[in-house]
Amino acid sequence: MSGSAADCQYWERLLAKECRLYRLRSNHRISVAAASKLLCNMMLGYRGMGLSMGSMICGWDQEGPGLYYVDDQGTRLSGRMFSTGCGSSYAYGVVDSGYREDMAVDEAYELGRRGIAHATHRDAYSGGAVNMYHMQQDGWIKVCKDDVSELIHRYRKGMF
Repeated sequence: MSGSAADCQYWERLLAKECRLYRLRSNHRISVAAASKLLCNMMLGYRGMGLSMGSMICGWDQEGPGLYYVDDQGTRLSGRMFSTGCGSSYAYGVVDSGYREDMAVDEAYELGRRGIAHATHRDAYSGGAVNMYHMQQDGWIKVCKDDVSELIHRYRKGMF
């Protein structure tokens, strides 16, 4: 989630409400693609009105894992890896330099942690913490909540 905190919280709460209503009406969960399309359609109705929101929608449904990027302009992209916000180019630089298709889960966690830490370190408004979750078929698990200044110190120590 990136952008204005108020915009992000409002629209993600509204999306969560719509997803709960869908489940009550149809007796099954909404697909990841449909949830991202709902958010995209909401954003299209407010295009050009000064919203500031970029979000990744992820989950696991009948089609398998799904990851989508949706922003305030109604852009909706499906992919395997995204980064949002003003520090995203830093995160992409770190992740692109270390990503391999055959990575072990622990290696992927460390690469993600490193990318988020470097992006957050360069962005004064990010909050100073790496909160990382892993979406799996049976739900999500919290991987870590690390202090960025401690991670940066650790990473810099290993550089020299």
